[in-house]
Amino acid sequence: MGVHGVKAVFFDLDNTLVDTAAAGRRAIEEVINALQSKHHYGEGEARVICDKVQAKLLKECHDPAKMCITDLRISHWEEAIQETIGGEANRNLAAECYFLWKRTRLQNLTLAEDTRGMLTELRKGVRLLLLTNGDKQTQREKIEACACQPYFDAIVVGGEQKEEKPAPSIFHYCCDLLGVQPAECVMVGDSLDTDIQGGLNAGLKATQFYRRWSTK
Repeated sequence: MGVHGVKAVFFDLDNTLVDTAAAGRRAIEEVINALQSKHHYGEGEARVICDKVQAKLLKECHDPAKMCITDLRISHWEEAIQETIGGEANRNLAAECYFLWKRTRLQNLTLAEDTRGMLTELRKGVRLLLLTNGDKQTQREKIEACACQPYFDAIVVGGEQKEEKPAPSIFHYCCDLLGVQPAECVMVGDSLDTDIQGGLNAGLKATQFYRRWSTK
């Protein structure tokens, strides 16, 4: 089993197997449309709110012991609305925006047919593991949405472990899970820092930079 000494391949999820960025853009457009049509915000105001939320998501630092991810992200929307419009905080509108954004993003996370075919063929010769960083609730919901579970021998979510990529410990945990050595594994992902360098630092035989999606 295996090719050229490779017995297992680890895949990243976001923007590697599924186009999370594009799904997020579609979700933002849905919220902008709802703010305009249902709540009578101007397009400019709606876009500023959404831009502020996206900035908060990029800087997000989540401690699940202190707050669940749902409450944190509703707070992002609440703050963005108040910063843009002023006045009192509107938690109900913030929650509406968040759940619309979340639902639309998940609906647009799909595992493409050619990706499913690739994984099916690969699994005939090597063991496959999904290794994704992020909050456990958020990542598990994405995994469920794109229905990728049947294609993998194991799934590891960084938010469920002591450390996430690029820490060597999580790569070694994945190797132990599959009963393979780091030198027998390949890491496939879109992040040079967390996936590629992380894999190399953990002693994986090879890593592969994989960006299937357009950056536009």
